[in-house]
Amino acid sequence: MKLKRLAPSVLLLLFLACSPKQAAEQEIESKPPNIIYVLADDLGYGDLSAFNPEGKISTPHLDQLAAEGMKFTDAHTSSSVCTPTRYGIITGRYNWRSRLKAGVLWGQSKALIPNDRQTVASLLKKANYHTAFIGKWHLGWDWTMDENEEIDFSKPVSNNPNDLGFDYAYGHAASLDIPPYVYVENGMPTAVPTERTENKDYQGFWRDGLTAPDFVHEEVTPHFFDKSLQYIQEQAKTDNQFFLYLALPSPHTPILPVGDWQGKSGLNPYADFVMMVDDYMGKLNQAVKDAGLEENTMIVFTSDNGCSPRAQFEELEEKGHDPSYVFRGHKADIYEGGHRVPFIVKWPQVIQAGSKNNATICTTDLMATCAEINNLPLADNAGEDSFSMLPLFKQESGFERTATIHHSIDGEFAIRQGDWKLVMCPGSGGWSHPTKKDLAELDLPSFPLFNLKEDIGEENNLIEKKPEKAKELQALLESIIKNGRSTDGQPQSNDTVEEWKQIAWMKNKF
Repeated sequence: MKLKRLAPSVLLLLFLACSPKQAAEQEIESKPPNIIYVLADDLGYGDLSAFNPEGKISTPHLDQLAAEGMKFTDAHTSSSVCTPTRYGIITGRYNWRSRLKAGVLWGQSKALIPNDRQTVASLLKKANYHTAFIGKWHLGWDWTMDENEEIDFSKPVSNNPNDLGFDYAYGHAASLDIPPYVYVENGMPTAVPTERTENKDYQGFWRDGLTAPDFVHEEVTPHFFDKSLQYIQEQAKTDNQFFLYLALPSPHTPILPVGDWQGKSGLNPYADFVMMVDDYMGKLNQAVKDAGLEENTMIVFTSDNGCSPRAQFEELEEKGHDPSYVFRGHKADIYEGGHRVPFIVKWPQVIQAGSKNNATICTTDLMATCAEINNLPLADNAGEDSFSMLPLFKQESGFERTATIHHSIDGEFAIRQGDWKLVMCPGSGGWSHPTKKDLAELDLPSFPLFNLKEDIGEENNLIEKKPEKAKELQALLESIIKNGRSTDGQPQSNDTVEEWKQIAWMKNKF
């Protein structure tokens, strides 16, 4: 919509007549915010001192970001591992509706998101945003293969981020410990691998694989931040609004703090690495300020799941630090420590500095939020599990999420509604005790029911005391799965022709 140019005197009168809130809303309508979405990898809720007052890792820059914005205390990833969470962020759809029902993708996995599915990037392009992805993709893309079924790194990559709405894309295929170790820029590898590398150190670990000459593991995180700062500076010179999705490979393994960051925390290399990421986030926040973009730029910072055991929990515990804070479990688990994550949103024009929100949100909520900010409709087959957070940013009523589905690495479900959480497996569904192997030696109830308000550590199973609540939640979970969506709209199809093993298992259990 084009606005007529008004005389300065008229503009002044309009400004004086508007409340600050009305003025902000008018500005949103005429010029939506730049959006920077930073996704850390395997960072625990308790690793930021803004979220864990008892934590021992110093994170002054992320604490400042929280002080300048809104801190969400009950934020969740759609999965407790990386590929599925990334799917949910980009599509606004629960990951388990895709063909990936458990686990993660690998370095040569085919593209998970079809080109005809709307993404946050393709949505924002409709509002004339310039869109960029920098970092760890881990959603699959299709390498060109030679006659020996080996990757031909001299040829383009198809079904890559550019095909999903990103004007610019630069990153690597999967986690930093999964080969091939090659940067791909706008669908083309930037160099052909000339050697194989491997690191067997427990924390610096990466698997043996082809490595390009311009790919140095220790430099990847700093490199992605440098590329992002350059992108922000370039976009500041244009009239475009921009969306930057910066998907960090850190502090996931290989844990590689560099230079002066080695030993900086006084705890262990993982804590050093977290501090390094924090420092770079300070540089990014400052770059937005220096570019004159701060007031109308929305910066989101979160993690793709809980902290990994590779952080060496026992070492950290000896020094008084718990990456999961007060929550049970860690990465891969259905317990809170697997998917409850730090979540910060800064947007000075709309969000009150130093505010806190206790609403239950999910990382799938980005798409609907971007749609409402830009007054864009979502089709019935887009953002099926995405609820706009804009009312929460404004501290108003109207946030519509009433239930949230959690998912573990083993493909197990849990459903959260209000204070209640029903877990659809007897153990962790992941890596912490009790695992699937542990269950053979234990006699545990099939479906734990927790009241998180009274029992944040998920220790007291109330299934026998509250069987009706368990039945209610189980029925809600089954309906959300079968309906193909959790938002209002026409039912949709999930990407499967078979019934979930979990649905079959649920039946006649209560």
